[in-house]
Amino acid sequence: MGKVYARRAVVLASTAALALTGLVTTAPSAQAAMPTPVSAATARTYLASLTVKAEGSLTGYSRDLFPHWITQSGACNTRETVLKRDGSNVVTDSSCASVSGSWYSQYDGATWTAASDLDIDHVVALAEAWRSGASSWTTAQRQGFANDLTRPQLIAVTDNVNQAKSDLDPAEWLPPRTAYRCTYARAWVHVKHHYNLSVDSAEKSALQSVLNAC
Repeated sequence: MGKVYARRAVVLASTAALALTGLVTTAPSAQAAMPTPVSAATARTYLASLTVKAEGSLTGYSRDLFPHWITQSGACNTRETVLKRDGSNVVTDSSCASVSGSWYSQYDGATWTAASDLDIDHVVALAEAWRSGASSWTTAQRQGFANDLTRPQLIAVTDNVNQAKSDLDPAEWLPPRTAYRCTYARAWVHVKHHYNLSVDSAEKSALQSVLNAC
């Protein structure tokens, strides 16, 4: 998902070093965020209603079939819009690129001051959506999914963490910051329910476990 960086192998060492310099901090009190997902109780109800079936094939899949990032307003595309929304004191230039600000990554608890250190994660990954029903959608439907600012589907997070997640579902990957797992599971189910996407049995079990502990 997003750019490929060669820093993944040293992310833990880098995080430790950044902690010593004060770059890694606690969450800013005024931090903006993605749209609030449904409650845990509602998520449990939604999850029970989702179709359970084995994941489909990736045959025919391409990220190009989910056009992103599209223009949202003026010069701002979806990535730039999410960076501004999720950051603190974000300043943008005339082309809407973020030139300063800070971003707290909910997945791992790191704070960054360069937009290039952030990926915009699709909570339900594009390939995961393809395997769960989006292969039969129109390109317009897939574009809407890939740029959805209304549901809790897009969030700015540390690039390496996002790349480690790749297109894995909650049975295979959860945010390393355990305090965010409940919100993540609620968001995942919210998105899958809205788009009528299926879940596989292991995915459903993992989500039930997280939601029951919320």
